[in-house]
Amino acid sequence: MGRKNTDKVVFHQIQVLDAGAKGVSVAKAPDGKVIFIPNVVPGDVVDVQTFKKRKAYYEGKAVKFHELSDYRVDPICEHFGVCGGCKWQNMKYSQQLAFKQNEVKNHLQRIGKVELPEFEDILGSEKQFFYRNKMEFSFSNSRWLTEKEIGSTEDLGNRNALGFHIPKMWDKILDINKCHLQEDPSNAIRNEIRAFANEHNLAFFNPREHSGLLRTVMIRTVSTGEIMVLIQFFEEDKENRELILDHLYEKFPQITSLQYVVNGKPNDTIYDQDVILYKGRNYILEEMEGLKFSINAKSFYQTNSDQAYELYKITREFAGLTGNETVYDLYTGTGTIAQFVSKKAKKVIGVESVPEAIIDAKANAERNNITNCEFFVGDMKVVFNEAFIAQHGKPDVIITDPPRDGMHKDVVEQILKIAPKRVVYVSCNSATQARDLALMDEKYKVTRVRPVDMFPQTHHVENVVLLELR
Repeated sequence: MGRKNTDKVVFHQIQVLDAGAKGVSVAKAPDGKVIFIPNVVPGDVVDVQTFKKRKAYYEGKAVKFHELSDYRVDPICEHFGVCGGCKWQNMKYSQQLAFKQNEVKNHLQRIGKVELPEFEDILGSEKQFFYRNKMEFSFSNSRWLTEKEIGSTEDLGNRNALGFHIPKMWDKILDINKCHLQEDPSNAIRNEIRAFANEHNLAFFNPREHSGLLRTVMIRTVSTGEIMVLIQFFEEDKENRELILDHLYEKFPQITSLQYVVNGKPNDTIYDQDVILYKGRNYILEEMEGLKFSINAKSFYQTNSDQAYELYKITREFAGLTGNETVYDLYTGTGTIAQFVSKKAKKVIGVESVPEAIIDAKANAERNNITNCEFFVGDMKVVFNEAFIAQHGKPDVIITDPPRDGMHKDVVEQILKIAPKRVVYVSCNSATQARDLALMDEKYKVTRVRPVDMFPQTHHVENVVLLELR
């Protein structure tokens, strides 16, 4: 007997109920199962064409709108709905903030199951567009075609693209005309690179055949006005490499750092590659409260500089420093938070697993004439032990800003063992943060919670929690 076509059904007059994970909205099907629907807003009433059926849910797309939500706004980007970057651009910003606050609250209550204080209001971002300081664009000789273009009989001409990967399509690139995430001259630089490359017949990368010259472009900007551009080439072609780099530097003399990589390996990550300086210097300088932080091609730095400053101020406030405390900054990265709180502390110890980040942290501390910060490299669960604490002193306050996976359970156990008076937990994933708060509940009470929106138009949210010894 043939398989029933149960995957593709149309549900009529479905009300979108809530914003779900990864920027996809949530509704209920007539049979009670959840439906995940992209590019709709809670409050919309739609017909949904399902394309995937699972035991507990459907995935579908809206094929007809009966009512539009009061939360809707017109997206300002011409690429919205195809580019997967700003999934909430069709939703009022005030409502984005409400959903983010609610998500944090749900995670801390449902997963954490700990006693919670009244939540402080989420801190929105003053800039809702053009807030990112780092963007990466990919070249492809087979750009993504619209449905209209696919159905057309006309010659589509040049298929070269410089832009973003289409969601779930590793080999298809959406050609980007104007992106609203990074301030100019980011758009001008990207568009000039593409125009010049097309004009001079420079080969755009073919991801299936692994051929071509131009692979990726990274643009970094900072509040001081300095600019870094890095072009990644798939193969060495000195003549054409110099042709495009010289043209770029001539056209945009404000570029502080022009660098390149020649990367012939299958993936395009640059972290294991030699970055070569072509013009200017190999870093740009960000500034915050008079502190200067160098950012090189491989540096991790919060991608929303203005809002990072607000996040760090909240972190410092929660830490409640008087000048007499020994502070441990776990997962310190390039030591930004450590140096930011150092003037209010007796001593700050930063620990980080990435050696290059610690080199940056030490150089930044020296540049800023900070003498009460020390930085150590190593895997947190290995380095952060009794011997380390005996050597550097018991912390009065711990600041921890782990990756999305949260803290390793050994790190949590060590914090519980040494029992500092306060722990400030900065998180980019409130679900794993909630799990860790539950583990710490035996000794610590959550006394303050403040979400911070670092990424307007997306579902991502940071959260800062203060834990105090019971």
